[in-house]
Amino acid sequence: MTSGPGYAVINTAKGPITIEIYKDASADVVGRFINLCKSNHFKGMPFRHIIKNFVIQGGDFDFDGAAQEWITKAKASGKNNLSPKHEAFMIGTAKNPNNKGYDLFITTAPIPDLNDKLVVFGRVIKGEDIVQEIEEVDTDEHYQPKTPIGIMNIILKQEP
Repeated sequence: MTSGPGYAVINTAKGPITIEIYKDASADVVGRFINLCKSNHFKGMPFRHIIKNFVIQGGDFDFDGAAQEWITKAKASGKNNLSPKHEAFMIGTAKNPNNKGYDLFITTAPIPDLNDKLVVFGRVIKGEDIVQEIEEVDTDEHYQPKTPIGIMNIILKQEP
C-alpha cells in the first residue's frame, strides 16, 4: 500500500498525538484503520486499559477479551528486551481475526512479548508527552482509568 494518508492525528482530551502510518505494513490492517478513521469510528472511543511502562489501549468494543490474556500477564513478565518492532510509542492492533471490534494500542515501553499478539502499523512521531500523560492517570485494579479519557477524533493527513 503506497497511496493514501501517511499520518494521523489522534486528538485526545490530553492533547494531540501524531502518528506515522506504516503504509507498507499489513494492507488489511492499515486499510481498515484508514476506513474507520474516515467513518469517525474512533470518535469518543475511551482508553479502556492503561498500564504504566507497558501500553495504553482503546477499543475492544466486543468486550470479548481479545487482549485480556496478555494484559493480565504484562505486569508479571518483567521482560525488557528491545524489539525493533515493538519499541515504545508504536501503534498497533490485536491479531485476532474473530474480533469484530478494533483495538488500538500505543506501547509506552519496548514490549517484545507482543510480537505474536499485535500488528504494528505506525509510530508516534509527535505527542510522546501526551502518551506519557495518559499513561500516568490513576487506574483501578483492572487497569481501567478512574476518570474516563479517550479519543475525541482521528484526522488523516498526507504530511505530518
